[in-house]
Amino acid sequence: MPFNAEEFYLKTPMGHEIHVSSFGPAGEEPKGIIVISSATGVLQKYYAKFAQFLSHHQYRVYTFDYYGIGNSSSDIRDLKKNDLSIQQWGSNDQASVLKMAKERSPSTPLTLITHSIGGQILGFNPSYHLLDKIVMVSPQSGYWRYYEGLHYPKMWLFWNAMIPVLTPLYGYFPAKKLGLFENLPKKMVYEWAKWGRHKEYMFGHIDTEKAFFDKIECPLLVLGFPRDIYAPKAATDWLAGKYENARIDRRHLIPEEMGIDDVRHFGFFRSKFEDPLWKITKEWIEN
Repeated sequence: MPFNAEEFYLKTPMGHEIHVSSFGPAGEEPKGIIVISSATGVLQKYYAKFAQFLSHHQYRVYTFDYYGIGNSSSDIRDLKKNDLSIQQWGSNDQASVLKMAKERSPSTPLTLITHSIGGQILGFNPSYHLLDKIVMVSPQSGYWRYYEGLHYPKMWLFWNAMIPVLTPLYGYFPAKKLGLFENLPKKMVYEWAKWGRHKEYMFGHIDTEKAFFDKIECPLLVLGFPRDIYAPKAATDWLAGKYENARIDRRHLIPEEMGIDDVRHFGFFRSKFEDPLWKITKEWIEN
């Protein structure tokens, strides 16, 4: 099925604009709307192939860059002035895209697909009630003790040394210089590091009465994979458990049993996993 694509800027309630891309079936009404919420410091274009796959199956799909990432004011001068917190990536940016998607197609089912941190910030999103279904790919707690092998001390150093030392020197976290991911705003990364040092992660610092983790009740598919150094099984299980009232379908998929290569943290969105991973996800959304 042919698809069309468009790009635009969406003004949010906080006054800044975020860049959004839309993929949809050409000349037909979509049977569903899907919003993809990225991992930390990952550009929305990483999810384009997956979005195109879904649009070929008659879905309208929106991807976006959080404020401070990619096409959403990531210039160094803007980044140094960026004062968004990690919670506001959920309560403002992610929420704004969900609201826009629903306003454009009010009677069409809406699904949110998150990657990594996208599943964490959903708990701060006041637009959660617009959702009919949720898919989380490799969501997790970032508490360093959940990690294994060499990644155990690396995570401790990341939260306790790299972020606290480098961020004030640059006025932002220079992740690109370290070959990690996109640069990150200082307020966001300071909050992230504070979470990562606490055994209860964000729950060690937030006012749970003002969050929405326990308010979400719709079907929720949680996908994880072995040898994912950024989302170990225990860390993924921990976060899934915080959505205590959702109808959770938790799947820890073993690549060897499926006859596919290792997926780990970023593989799911690569086109070589269309069969079976993308098809499994599409069928879950439909059924």
